[in-house]
Amino acid sequence: MTITAQALVSIIVIAVVFNVSLGAVAYCILLERKICAWVQDRIGPNRVGPMGLFQPLADGLKLFLKEDYNPGHVDKWLFLLAPCFVIVPALVGWAIVPWGGVWDFQGFIFWEWIPFIGGTEVVAGPVNVSAVSVSIGLVYVLAVGGVGVYGVTLGGWASNNKYSFLGGVRATAQMLSYEIPIGVILLVILLMAGTLRPDVIVQHQVETMWNIVAHPLAAVIYFTAILAEANRAPFDLAEAEQELIGGFHTEYASMKWALFFFAEYSHMITASAIFAVIFLGGWHVFPFVPQAEVSGLFGVLLKFAILAGKVALLIVFMMVVRWTLPRFRYDQLMNLAWKILIPISGLLLVGTTLMTWKGLDQWWWMLALNIAIFIAVWGIQPFVPKGDPTNRKLPLEGSRFSPAE
Repeated sequence: MTITAQALVSIIVIAVVFNVSLGAVAYCILLERKICAWVQDRIGPNRVGPMGLFQPLADGLKLFLKEDYNPGHVDKWLFLLAPCFVIVPALVGWAIVPWGGVWDFQGFIFWEWIPFIGGTEVVAGPVNVSAVSVSIGLVYVLAVGGVGVYGVTLGGWASNNKYSFLGGVRATAQMLSYEIPIGVILLVILLMAGTLRPDVIVQHQVETMWNIVAHPLAAVIYFTAILAEANRAPFDLAEAEQELIGGFHTEYASMKWALFFFAEYSHMITASAIFAVIFLGGWHVFPFVPQAEVSGLFGVLLKFAILAGKVALLIVFMMVVRWTLPRFRYDQLMNLAWKILIPISGLLLVGTTLMTWKGLDQWWWMLALNIAIFIAVWGIQPFVPKGDPTNRKLPLEGSRFSPAE
């Protein structure tokens, strides 16, 4: 029996990344609690194990042992399916991430004494070190990202609770709004690289410049949108404990409740990996420094480690944002998408299209385009209508932000 090298490498990548992600999710929760403690000048979890390292295990055991209660007024089957619809997109979104670039894999034959696969020949050849090597990688990102909201909406609807229902409605409107700038920014990247393949996008950045340098505005818009897509603060309007008790997961308990949070942190890992691939050069170390190509298995592991390090830094930054910025009001959330992010991303797309058509596709021209759009938007801001006057700031005596006249 023979198998291709790509099939074998894909199986290994799936097994490794899937299991690493499961462990990373548990310790992302611990890291979030530690960062929260540092920001608020507290100690954080430090009782269970050295430095609190066993806290995720204790939390997981507690959730497994809690009563799995289903309220009598819920739509039972949809109520049970909602956590599954949330977790599946989170666990398959990273499939197109090129963790180790292209590897010239040397063929070999499994030893005869290995059960089931002994004597199997692996055909040599170049392979992409990713779970799935497809030519529509960016389309896959959009498709999987758009599916994740169905579980949240379904959970809010099936709970038959007004607060859960409002959370589901908010999540739907939020997804519909923030999917647009994500799609437009991906079109900008497509114009820059000329391909939908993530590995080719990374190679284009290695040979030219990171997209975060060429398109800093696009990077900021994309990062803001993925925070909203993952329901991360300050965009967690679907939960909003002060307004909706717990939002869409109010009626959930035990492991069904835990699956929603498992999905949130899995989305963070996936979104950070895709952001690193699209804007941070993937496995490239520094944007202005040429990087020598390291071949073989060591090169694959080194690229994997570099990309994983960037993902970890992005996750930490997401957590710092959560504990730094206050939550938006819902009208502010919609205004940010429809009045700021979508128009600016549209200007970036039009500008990138025209400059690419004129042959001005070098990174410094794109950076100049971003600066020009930023200055133009900043300049016209005072002349833009402020919207509903009922949401204006009330003057307060002694306030330096909105002082009373």
